[in-house]
Amino acid sequence: MVGGGLFDLLVPLLLAGIALYGAGRRVDVYDGLLTGAGEGLGVLFRIVPALIALLTAVYMLRASGALELAAELLAPVLERLGIPPETIALLLVRPVSGSAALGVGADLIGTYGPDSLVGRTAAVMLGSTETTFYTIAVYFGAAGIRRTRYTVPAALCADLAGFVAASWSVRLLFGG
Repeated sequence: MVGGGLFDLLVPLLLAGIALYGAGRRVDVYDGLLTGAGEGLGVLFRIVPALIALLTAVYMLRASGALELAAELLAPVLERLGIPPETIALLLVRPVSGSAALGVGADLIGTYGPDSLVGRTAAVMLGSTETTFYTIAVYFGAAGIRRTRYTVPAALCADLAGFVAASWSVRLLFGG
């Protein structure tokens, strides 16, 4: 493999370069590291309860059979759109929570395998769609906008387009 040694050293060299740059600018690099780690833990503590609640809700829906029922009812529509019905949980959770969607995506990949149509489609869906409600809340909240008007329907249409495009691209590139 050409350049394998360089790629193996990329992260350590990058970290050393950042530390040297900070030291050259007389920045307390260690204090910055500790501050960043503390802020990261704060973010973790804020995210974990919502993640646990959403994953619990998804697992409860799956255990109750509601997700399978929804997949069964929506299967004809999803199949016409080219979307595997097994990804229904991901389609429902992704616009609400990126963390929960990542958990659902990992579960789909674990269940069906990373090289399966469902696993590949889930992975591409995670990368080609947005956590719509979170993004709208953050950006509109930062800008002080109270009324979203057509933003939510347009964003959900964009999510649907992303889901369809993800499914089609996986089928086009990998067959299925």
